Amino acid sequence: MIAALFAAAVVASAPQPMDPSAVRAIEAVAYDYVDGQLEGDPARVARSLHPDLAKRAVTTDPDEKLALRRMSKEELVDLTKQGVLKTPKAEWNRSVRVLDIAGNAAVARVETPWFVDYFHLGRFGERWVIVNALWYPKPKT
Repeated sequence: MIAALFAAAVVASAPQPMDPSAVRAIEAVAYDYVDGQLEGDPARVARSLHPDLAKRAVTTDPDEKLALRRMSKEELVDLTKQGVLKTPKAEWNRSVRVLDIAGNAAVARVETPWFVDYFHLGRFGERWVIVNALWYPKPKT
């Protein structure tokens, strides 16, 4: 009996195949985010983000045990306007990978030479947007 319940739980928790159209839609949103920054296109970045975006990075502030660098949608869009990550297209090296989709929630990973972002995305009607982003700034070489 216990073995049967365990087997059923394992099958129920196994990852389900992802809908290819949802994967493409999520990838498009993630590329709007990263390519918009690389192009210096604030409108493209803004359309990829939920108005209540929570963007954070773990920091090593010696005065704070669990330090986070926080950024709002407005701050990210403003940095894009300033061209902080603007890069010639020939130098773009970025990737997007959708990791999981469950109903109206998804997780994706974006990587560039400068950072890695892990996104929580939400689907609102037919539109996916980035709700949360935890990012890691790669060490400068």
